[in-house]
Amino acid sequence: MAKVKKIFACTSCGATSPKWMGKCAHCGEWNTYIEEIIAKETTQEAKHKSWKSETGKGGARPVALPDIQAGNTQRLAAPDEELNRVLGGGIVPGSLVLIGGQPGIGKSTLLLQLALHLPATILYVSGEESEEQIKMRSDRIGGNPERCYILAETNTNKILKHAQELMPALIIIDSIQTLSSPHIESMPGSVSQVRECAGELQRFAKESNIPVFLIGHITKDGSIAGPKLLEHIVDAVLQFEGDRNYTYRILRTIKNRFGSTDELGIYEMDGNGLREVANPSELLLSQKDEDLSGSAIAATIEGLRPMLIETQALVSTSVYSAPQRSATGFDLRRLSMLLAVLEKRNGLPYAMNDVFLNIAGGIRVDDPAIDLAIVSALISSLEDVAIPTNVCFAGEVGLSGEIRAVNRIEQRIQEANRLGFREIYISKYNTKGLDAERYDIKIRTVGKIQELYSALFE
Repeated sequence: MAKVKKIFACTSCGATSPKWMGKCAHCGEWNTYIEEIIAKETTQEAKHKSWKSETGKGGARPVALPDIQAGNTQRLAAPDEELNRVLGGGIVPGSLVLIGGQPGIGKSTLLLQLALHLPATILYVSGEESEEQIKMRSDRIGGNPERCYILAETNTNKILKHAQELMPALIIIDSIQTLSSPHIESMPGSVSQVRECAGELQRFAKESNIPVFLIGHITKDGSIAGPKLLEHIVDAVLQFEGDRNYTYRILRTIKNRFGSTDELGIYEMDGNGLREVANPSELLLSQKDEDLSGSAIAATIEGLRPMLIETQALVSTSVYSAPQRSATGFDLRRLSMLLAVLEKRNGLPYAMNDVFLNIAGGIRVDDPAIDLAIVSALISSLEDVAIPTNVCFAGEVGLSGEIRAVNRIEQRIQEANRLGFREIYISKYNTKGLDAERYDIKIRTVGKIQELYSALFE
């Protein structure tokens, strides 16, 4: 008979300890240790499960690499083009995909839309909502509900039994933190339960070749709740993010074994669910009747998609001894670096001024090519001189004040040209192999911030 053993596990990183600790020694979080009960096999039981009892039973065997036939895996094309782009071209059979995001951001709505519009049998397992609640949401979203089956269950044995009988084309679990395995005695949502339930779903997905989508909760710092092992088990991790005060949502790839991790999908939330945004540039550019200072347009690339977004800066006199620095949608440390470069290399007085930076649309951008637009917006706000709305920027700023070259400059120029911009400022080191005669837009090259300042503000 199995021995009952109690341990304490950290809900943040999954570390275990024989006794309770106020601060986790591995991740440094406070008050994250909870008590869990595990069943430990006796020595007699372990003998029956030794490697000797597994020999001669068939199953997986070593295969030489040249003997493996590599075929083209037929992906399941989702009706959502943004989701297809993020997954790398469609849903891979037998894959395990984890989608995380803040409460109310639209995770359940996104996957219910997928279930209602995918022309195949779908099993939607809900551990948080009843069938009536899901029915109300499906009526609002619309679609074809005849092949979508709802199962309100949290026991993994019963879920896998129904899945084996139905054999759907896709299984959706909402959410992984609500499931419980009868093999583990701890409460649902604990580290051991999440780990065991994810392992059972992974084995079922690989054996049946049925893809499984998992919805996961996130912690206060934005990471997926549960053990870190959960992100290693799954094949893809998608982060659904966005500001609840805005209508735009971004589906970003954190991990993908079957595609690129640089892709993102953009949605707009309305009364009927999530709508795909095929051309985000036109939506992320604000409509203004007149030129205003502190605004500059950046030509950026997220994944394979070029986008034009608006950067807004406000520089004002500080009333405190320590000036404020605030950035929304941009790395605050990089903003401090750009301000130091402007003050050291150009002598612009930012040390005693409050600086506020915002990326319009509520999205977050990590592309270094946005540096040139941010620098232009900062100078524009300080000098109170407006930049023409038909001018955009693409370039990285170095610590010496030089404008560095960025990758895929032709795609950025083509996107700006398509949207009717007349001028684009790029690095002079980006002109190698560039045919400026192909575009109607005027390409201006700069090598240092001083040249940019002279061209725009003198």
